[in-house]
Amino acid sequence: MSKFLAITDVTKVYKAAKGQSVTALDDVSLDIEDGQIIALIGPSGCGKSTLLRMIAGLDGEYEGEIAWATPPKAGRDIGFVFQEHALLPWRTIQRNVALGLEGKGADKAAINARVAELLTMVGLADFAHSYPSELSGGMRQRVAIVRALAYNPRILLMDEPFGALDAITRDRLQDDLLRIWEQTKKTIVLVTHSVEEAAYLADRVVVMSARPGRIRAIHNVPLPRERNQSTRELPEFAQFANMLRGQLA
Repeated sequence: MSKFLAITDVTKVYKAAKGQSVTALDDVSLDIEDGQIIALIGPSGCGKSTLLRMIAGLDGEYEGEIAWATPPKAGRDIGFVFQEHALLPWRTIQRNVALGLEGKGADKAAINARVAELLTMVGLADFAHSYPSELSGGMRQRVAIVRALAYNPRILLMDEPFGALDAITRDRLQDDLLRIWEQTKKTIVLVTHSVEEAAYLADRVVVMSARPGRIRAIHNVPLPRERNQSTRELPEFAQFANMLRGQLA
C-alpha cells in the first residue's frame, strides 16, 4: 500500500480559560496508508478528536507536520461524520445527502443519480422523501455517512459515529460501514471508545495515552479482512480486544 498521509512530531497546546497552557497532543507521529481503516482509541480527553480535526484542516494551530501524498482539495477530498448526525430537519433525506453536491456545479440529474445510488447502498432508497424526524437513530446515522461520501472524498474521518446508538444498532452499522468500505475502498480514520469496535473494523489500531495524548502503541489487527458476525466469536478477536483493553487500563 502507498502512504496516504504522514503525521510527524505533532504537538498541540491549548490556552485554557484562565490562560494556562494545556498540552492536548505531544509528539504524535503516524503514517496512514491508502485504503486502510485506522481506529484511534484512548481515554477521554487524550486528543483523539483533536487529531481528527487537525487531519480535517479544522484546526491548524499546532507544531509538527501533517503531510499528504497529494494535498486535499478544500471541501472535496475530506468527508467528516460526527457522533451526532447533524442532518437538517427541514430537508428531506434526499436533499440532506445532496447538500454537499449542490455547491459543486453538478446538474440536478447527476445529483439525483448519485444520491439514489448512495441511499440504495445503505438500504434507504424508500426513505428518500422522508424527513430526519421520521427515521430511527441508526437510519439517520446511515444518512450522515452517505452524505459524507456523496462528493466522493478521498478520506472519511469519523468521530465516534456510533457512540450514541444501542448495541444492536451499533453492530448493524459497523457491518454497513464495512460493506461501504468493501465497495469504495476509502481511507477511513475512526475515533472510538470501544475496543471491540476498533478490533472489528480496523486494519490498524492506534492506542493513545491519557493527556497529554501520545501514541502508546500501534497494532495490526490479527484477523482476516473479511469480517462478519462470526468474527466476534473467534478466540483471536477476544484476545486482541482484551489486549487493547489492558493497554487502556
